[in-house]
Amino acid sequence: MFDRILIANRGEIACRVAATCRRLGIASVAVYSDADARARHVAVCDEAVRIGEASAPQSYLRIERLIEAARASGAQAVHPGYGFLSENEAFARACEAAGLVFVGPPVGAIAAMGSKAAAKALMEMAPVPLVPGYHGEDRNPERLRREADRIGYPVLLKASAGGGGKGMRVVERGADFAAALASCRREAASSFGDDRVLIEKYLTRPRHVEVQVFADRHGGAVYLFDRDCSVQRRHQKVLEEAPAPGLDAHVRRAMGEAAVAAARAVGYVGAGTVEFIMTGADFYFMEMNTRLQVEHPVTEMVTGLDLVEWQLRVAAGEPLPLAQSQLACRGHALEARLYAEHPARGFLPSTGTLRYLRMPEAVEFEVRDNSVRIDSGVREGDEITPFYDPMIAKLIVHGATRDEALARMRRALERCEVVGPHTNVEFLRRLVASEPFATADLDTGLIERHRDTLFAARSGPRREALALACAALLARERGPAGDVSPWARLSCWRLNGGYMRSLVWRELDTDTGSQTTREVVLADDGRTRTLGFEGRSDAWAWRQGERQHEYEVSLGDARASGRVFVDGEVFHVFCRGTSMAFGWRNPLAHSTDAGEDEGRLTAPMPGKVIAVLVEAGAVVEKGAPLLVMEAMKMEHTIGAPTAGRVKDVLYAVGDQVADGAQLLILEAP
Repeated sequence: MFDRILIANRGEIACRVAATCRRLGIASVAVYSDADARARHVAVCDEAVRIGEASAPQSYLRIERLIEAARASGAQAVHPGYGFLSENEAFARACEAAGLVFVGPPVGAIAAMGSKAAAKALMEMAPVPLVPGYHGEDRNPERLRREADRIGYPVLLKASAGGGGKGMRVVERGADFAAALASCRREAASSFGDDRVLIEKYLTRPRHVEVQVFADRHGGAVYLFDRDCSVQRRHQKVLEEAPAPGLDAHVRRAMGEAAVAAARAVGYVGAGTVEFIMTGADFYFMEMNTRLQVEHPVTEMVTGLDLVEWQLRVAAGEPLPLAQSQLACRGHALEARLYAEHPARGFLPSTGTLRYLRMPEAVEFEVRDNSVRIDSGVREGDEITPFYDPMIAKLIVHGATRDEALARMRRALERCEVVGPHTNVEFLRRLVASEPFATADLDTGLIERHRDTLFAARSGPRREALALACAALLARERGPAGDVSPWARLSCWRLNGGYMRSLVWRELDTDTGSQTTREVVLADDGRTRTLGFEGRSDAWAWRQGERQHEYEVSLGDARASGRVFVDGEVFHVFCRGTSMAFGWRNPLAHSTDAGEDEGRLTAPMPGKVIAVLVEAGAVVEKGAPLLVMEAMKMEHTIGAPTAGRVKDVLYAVGDQVADGAQLLILEAP
């Protein structure tokens, strides 16, 4: 076994690999960019080496810097994690040339599976069932259009060297093909340095089921059962579970054996994932990811195995720890990906400082004997930057049955509390509580089909939340803890007689940006304290909890407890599994209020302009594409909010823009 390894990655997966190294007594070496100098993965590793500037091309994608760092640290092996260079043939070859063990498959296997087109040709010979499509070498746009017409619409364009939903477009009709191909190629080139694409028939209501495989250098190969990853947005996974629900035992076994056959066909070694698309009981090969997957924890939870340990042992030349007959799948596991993103705005990534972060009681990175697990690469106070993937954490639960695991996931999500960037926590709560997910009616279009339910206006225990916000405000006004002087108690005190105080709050809808005024009246007649809201008054009392930010209130016969994080003049209330935000209304807050300027188009997030589609003076219709931005390796098209004339374009291709920056000026036609 190795004495020291370099982890050529960042964030959650770097922390995950370091945890196994620590347990095995292996020294771990982190690498970091300027943006990650104080990141968590740097802190948890035994050593850390700076490799460059903030952007990934200047740091985590610099092969020569990574090799230099490994040599300088005395590492014997390099673990690539997932993403970045984990499936990069040149990086694996460079490690080999430098005398470093690449903790992954042989260069030949990466090459074989790195091109989706070549991989499908290999699978056809294996044989593994394939979706109808075109995977040829002729990349002429006219040829690709003819092939799409032959296959029949809708078709799916996919980056040949890609993954993670990047460089992927669904084309519903021939008239849209050229624009979709150009966009797909741009995104593929930006993400993978390769703009080649392939075409497949787009199957309606398919399931996405994948199989975890492992192989060693001694001829051993096994499958560690399957995972369902059907619940996706923008072709990226949101929820994963193991095993895939509702599969017939025969189909499950056939799929596992097909995955092993795929691995053997390319002389695979290490951890890999063979992805299938399913319609009914039929399954078709999609691709093979030659690395550890983001969702590997659900497989660990149902098998009780540490897949990173298996990777390290296989890379060190050891045989697989277990044979197929010794593997067992126990219970059910679910994983939810907590992202800094804005679901109501097309899941655009969100940036900012994690001002407050509270996760459910759980173990970290543990694969055995636990029901709730958190895998995270960030801490409270860390910043989610525009340079990398905006994942906050992975929440993994296990139960004896799917229903038990689902109940645990619901409770765990209720305890996830974040203040700072927008997050998908509320969306995940609705998703796991939805009927189609609860009943395992799964397919890749689930989210789009149930938009009305999943993106409905927020609702919650408003009365109780306002009472908690009032309690936090009064606690802030009381002065230093333990000071009972009436001069320190700035509110709720009169020399004699009762009092009445009106508190005006602005309820902030973080999804839409709208605000609603809420008035609460606090009164004390000397005998009873009351809280009045929307024409109803209740006797009320409050007290601070034992932990920071915790409060308890009573309203008549009802009781409520929760946490209130005060960020300036905004009170973030977490109560009964929901979150609400209230702005404390005061003159200072209103002095800076401003309305939206009609015709103003702003950047939805920090990023780079990669295409300007109109010129000054152009007359456009509502919804017409005006400009394309790239952020976090994804393209975002800025469309016209109304018909008008483009008065001015304020940025050019290649310009970096800040969140909220005005991009164009649109005036009435």
